[in-house]
Amino acid sequence: MTYVEGFIVAVPAENRDEYRRHAAGAVPLFEEFGATRLVEAWEEDVADGKVTDFRRAVQAKEGEKIVFSWFEYPDKATRDAASEKMMSDPRMEEMGKSMPFDGKRMIYGGFAPFVDAGSGAGAYVDGFILPVPEGNRDAYREMADKASAVFLEYGAVRVVEALGDDVPDGKVTDYRRAVKQSDGEEVVYSWIEWPDKATRVAAWEKVMADERMKPPEGDAMPFDGKRMFWGGFEVLVDSKAGIGAEAAERETA
Repeated sequence: MTYVEGFIVAVPAENRDEYRRHAAGAVPLFEEFGATRLVEAWEEDVADGKVTDFRRAVQAKEGEKIVFSWFEYPDKATRDAASEKMMSDPRMEEMGKSMPFDGKRMIYGGFAPFVDAGSGAGAYVDGFILPVPEGNRDAYREMADKASAVFLEYGAVRVVEALGDDVPDGKVTDYRRAVKQSDGEEVVYSWIEWPDKATRVAAWEKVMADERMKPPEGDAMPFDGKRMFWGGFEVLVDSKAGIGAEAAERETA
C-alpha cells in the first residue's frame, strides 16, 4: 500500500517560479531515495475559514501563497529509509541553503491511505485536512468510500484519504495545531485530482446536488466539519505526469 508524506508550505507569491524550479530539481534526488511520485500544487482557490484554514495552518503572511504537496512511497519502510538518507546526504544540505520559503513554518507528516480510488494524475487538486475521532474511523472510511465513487463518476481521476501515522509536533506549526486537534482525534490528509479546473468546478455543482452525498436523516457527520479546511490548487510539479519536467532538466543540466 502506498505511503504518503504530506506537506503544507507558505511561499512568497513572487517566488512561484523559483519554487517550481527548486521542487522540480529535487525530483531525481527523491526518486533515488525511493519516492514513486512527487506532486507540488500552488494555491488557486483557497478561502479563509472561520475556525481553521490553510493560511492559519502555516501562519501565512501577507503576500504568501499556499503550496499543498505530497510524496508517495511504496510503503512506510521505504519512506523511513529515505528520511534517514536525507538527513545525511550533502545534496539535501545544499538544497536547504536555497529554499525559496520559510522552512520553519512548513508542516509535514506521514500518512497511511485507507481510501485510494482511481489511478490517474490530474492538473488540478482539491486538498483537505481534517480531524476525525478515533472511534469514528470506520464510519469516516465508509463515508469516504461512497464519496470517492461519486467524485470519480463526475470526472475526478483519483481520490485519496490518508490517516495520520507519523505526524510530529512542530516548534512553530504542525498538523495538530492546524485542525485544533482534541484528545482522541486523528488527522486526515486527503486530496481529489481533476484533469483541469473546469472539470472540478462542473463536478462540484453536481456533487453538491447529489442525494448520495447527503448523510441519512438523523445521522451526524463522523467529524467536526467546522475544523476541516480545504482549497483548490494548480499542479506545478508532478513527477508521474511529467509536469515541471522541463524545469528539472534545467536544474540538473
